Amino acid sequence: MAEPHSLGDQGDAAAGLRPSRLRVAKSDPAAPDVSVVIVNWNVRDLLRRCLASIAGSDDLFLAGVSQPASRWTAEVIVVDNASTDSSTAMLAGEFPWVRLIANADNAGFTRANNQGLAISRGRFVLFLNPDTELAADAVTTMLDFAAAHPAVGIVGPQLRYGDGSPQSSRRRFPTLATFFMESTVVQQWWPRNRVLSRYYMLDRADNAVSRVDWVVGACMLVRREVLDQIGGFDEGFFMYSEELDLCRRAVSAGWQVAYYPPALVTHYEGKSSEQVVAARHIRFYTSRVRYVRKYHGAAAAALVRGFLLLTFVYQWVVEAAKWLAGLVIPTQRGQRSMRRERMAAYRAVLRSRLRSHR
Repeated sequence: MAEPHSLGDQGDAAAGLRPSRLRVAKSDPAAPDVSVVIVNWNVRDLLRRCLASIAGSDDLFLAGVSQPASRWTAEVIVVDNASTDSSTAMLAGEFPWVRLIANADNAGFTRANNQGLAISRGRFVLFLNPDTELAADAVTTMLDFAAAHPAVGIVGPQLRYGDGSPQSSRRRFPTLATFFMESTVVQQWWPRNRVLSRYYMLDRADNAVSRVDWVVGACMLVRREVLDQIGGFDEGFFMYSEELDLCRRAVSAGWQVAYYPPALVTHYEGKSSEQVVAARHIRFYTSRVRYVRKYHGAAAAALVRGFLLLTFVYQWVVEAAKWLAGLVIPTQRGQRSMRRERMAAYRAVLRSRLRSHR
């Protein structure tokens, strides 16, 4: 079946997204319609903004916050990964309606999400990053769409940067070639190529409702039946690539993934992970290697790992040359500290050999 370019009142059948006017009955009358699961690590102020946007959602009932007459009911679960910025105190003082799991150490993004999932009760689960801010109708718009399309197991909104510009958030599944290009020096040299254009779905408009392969996990609505069938996140991914893996398993199980841009979410990207630059590089690329091994085999993973390590050798050499240039070129002297930081981060990546410890 060909993937749809858009969905509409007359386009659903062609798209393969089967609409329904019937709401699925909840098995537990006391359970909320949606459980919002947020994993937090040292982004207190962004978490506050995120929770305030949830509390301000249209037609969404939160006990003690909004009106019971709302069409949809919700619970919010925050899993805190041992933050040191008083995040948990802020939650207790300002958002007492949040269900809190306070970890004694950093359990990782995937494991913490699964902790939240384990205590959730909703027939939908909204996995949400703390560095997001929801438009007032974002949650209910996604819920309405999911309720009308029972074959859709996962829904992603349109993400936007803090300045309001669109943030690419829907993808086709990566081919092996993707891992040699995306987020590597090859992409810097050759940003507009057929492999990445296909991967980023550049043939589709940002405002087109589409059936896609996967959506970025900053905001991802998942039907409970999907999670009951395939399980939660693969904890072998500490963070990064976990939503790609989840969507791939869902699609393999017969579910559809939809990109639904009428739902708008602002994403202040990477505010947790940017706190530790070397660790971010290691976790991002280690997860990519693990994904390749899981779906393309050990030989392909070894090839991708070797290539990625070579790109970091190249980047270290480039930064070292620029650092040395700072000794003799006045305009480069002010950047020597930055060069040292980058060289240290790249050395850490090379020492890790991009091998997963999970």
